[in-house]
Amino acid sequence: MSLTDEEFHEEYKPLQILARYAEAINQKQKVIFALAQIGSGTAGDVIVQLEKLVAGKLDGHLKTETKHILVSLFEQGHITGGDHDGGLNFNLSKITSENSGSVDPQNLAAGLD
Repeated sequence: MSLTDEEFHEEYKPLQILARYAEAINQKQKVIFALAQIGSGTAGDVIVQLEKLVAGKLDGHLKTETKHILVSLFEQGHITGGDHDGGLNFNLSKITSENSGSVDPQNLAAGLD
């Protein structure tokens, strides 16, 4: 199946990490927030962090959904992952230091300014 440019941009747009957990309106945003809080970890680690954020246990459905969301984000290339005791250790691969380079606007290709 071929995606249009608009469909591609919607499917593969960069992740947005919310500043506060309370702003999360769906489970995907909650999972991304929890992963950002721990930096990297297994699905189980993310579930533990979510349980800390809600001050309670997640039910079986939310645990399954959390695992599915992480695998889906990994398969789409939004997050990275590596083998960890037979499972995946997920990571946002977020940039933690500012870029020290510079850009000369005069050298940008047309349409990139």
